[in-house]
Amino acid sequence: MTVEDSPDTATPVRSRRRKPAEPGRQDWSSWPHYDGAAAGFRGYWYPVTWSSQITGKPLPFTVCGERIALIRDSGTAYALHNRCPHRGVPLSEGNQQFPGTVSCPYHGWTFDLPTGRLSAVITDGPGCRLTGKLGVRTYPVEERLGMVWVYIPIADEEPHPIDSQLPEELVGNAFVMGGRIEPRGGNWRFACENGFDEGHAKYLHRTALWRLFKPMPTWNITRIVPRGRWIFRVQDEVHWEAEYPGVGRWTNKRWWKMQPPKETFNIGNTGKAGSIDPTIEAQEFPGFASLSMPGVLRIAYPKFIHYEFYVPVDEDNHRYVGVMVNFTEGWDTLRFYAKYLGAIRWLFHGQFSGQDAWMVDVTDAPPEKLYRPDISLTAWRNLSEEEYGKKLAAVGGASASASASASASASEEKA
Repeated sequence: MTVEDSPDTATPVRSRRRKPAEPGRQDWSSWPHYDGAAAGFRGYWYPVTWSSQITGKPLPFTVCGERIALIRDSGTAYALHNRCPHRGVPLSEGNQQFPGTVSCPYHGWTFDLPTGRLSAVITDGPGCRLTGKLGVRTYPVEERLGMVWVYIPIADEEPHPIDSQLPEELVGNAFVMGGRIEPRGGNWRFACENGFDEGHAKYLHRTALWRLFKPMPTWNITRIVPRGRWIFRVQDEVHWEAEYPGVGRWTNKRWWKMQPPKETFNIGNTGKAGSIDPTIEAQEFPGFASLSMPGVLRIAYPKFIHYEFYVPVDEDNHRYVGVMVNFTEGWDTLRFYAKYLGAIRWLFHGQFSGQDAWMVDVTDAPPEKLYRPDISLTAWRNLSEEEYGKKLAAVGGASASASASASASASEEKA
């Protein structure tokens, strides 16, 4: 597996001042759950970092506004609320003084990794009366796809199996993967909407080196097709150039690019494929772009699939997780690694994805004036609204969401 990542670093506070009233949608009140999810949807597993990054030295991360310390002990990764209840010092600044624990660097308050219980207070001696009576919150942890995943609960519910949240084709099929994880500016919802947005790739990415020799359509007619927990963007018409009344002709065609196909296609976004990988073909995707909760994008190409996971940090920052998967094994994996390290990492997960990061960071909505291709955005908001409503009902209703906001701090000082 080829990886790039870095732990959270301090980011400047961003001020998003509202503009005067404009034509169009002024708020997201039509989707109250989505509107309230600026810091993310709780009740889901989120990939936080590569497994190789987590060692016996704790590292700090923030997910859905929750400050978390990740640490590994005897091969198992653990997640704890990243605040010592004594004076508020981050546990990620500490270390391991005893097996199976982490100690605060300030006064040696020591917490059991599996339970979060206070196991010892080094500077108060073996008879400290607080021992066993206090604790910090712990979070369920799993490792999949070479990453550490943390479950952020709504209340105190048991997490659903992580495999039920992964793209189905990644459970049970052999594959090789390369990817990038990095902190990015902008709300996670902007990143998710950008990924599924039908219109931007044709224009924003027309200058990407990844598309240097491949044509991009000028405009499409698309529809949204639901299937299970996913929604798919299906292309009914693909137009490579057009005459715009009063201004002229516009096209993405260039003499050095491949000639576009005449047929409509729905695997990949630059043309119809001569052949498709058998594993990808077996999925029978109705469209090449699909999206599911809590913000998992899947772009199916003829020979590989690209996935993006948008991990909420806070209202103005998210963590971008982008991975490319080839369904191959054996010696063919070496060919993939050579191609990924030599070109894809820089062209696709670098410059191409960097254009998305730029737009997400400068997006400021609502207010917004949507247009026809934004059916992809509204379909995603409708999906998230419906699915999250079901999740809240399953864990005891909307009141559970309110109680969750105080649960992390309350758990620090439980008797």
